[in-house]
Amino acid sequence: MSNPLPLLLQWLSFSLIFCQMFYASQADLGTASQYSPPYTPSACFGSESTQFPSSNFFAAAGDGIWDDGAACGRQYLISCISSVFPRACKSGETIQIKIVDRAQNISSTPTREGTTMVLSNAALAAIADSNAPSLNIDFRQV
Repeated sequence: MSNPLPLLLQWLSFSLIFCQMFYASQADLGTASQYSPPYTPSACFGSESTQFPSSNFFAAAGDGIWDDGAACGRQYLISCISSVFPRACKSGETIQIKIVDRAQNISSTPTREGTTMVLSNAALAAIADSNAPSLNIDFRQV
């Protein structure tokens, strides 16, 4: 009689690898708009100038990810999926942004209300045509 243990171990190994690959590819879908300066004071860090990453890729969190302020400082990888403007997305571009504010508190008016994230001008321009009023995005917390 053959030993079923090697076959069971192979199946378990395959299952673990498959689950890790599936989990690693999980991302959320949302919407993004943009806002212009002034970017301070922010709901997360006040007027602290060191809150902004050197890339200037940052965002204000919409209600869906604000999490009673726990979103402050979170980092997300985001990419553009589509827009109302044809060919607005920059294909293959993914950037890392930092949440520095709450969308309801920002000083300037976003290009569209009620989005998942309101991106800085630099962040939106890095992934799409900066004239697009809003984007459908793929985002994943880092």
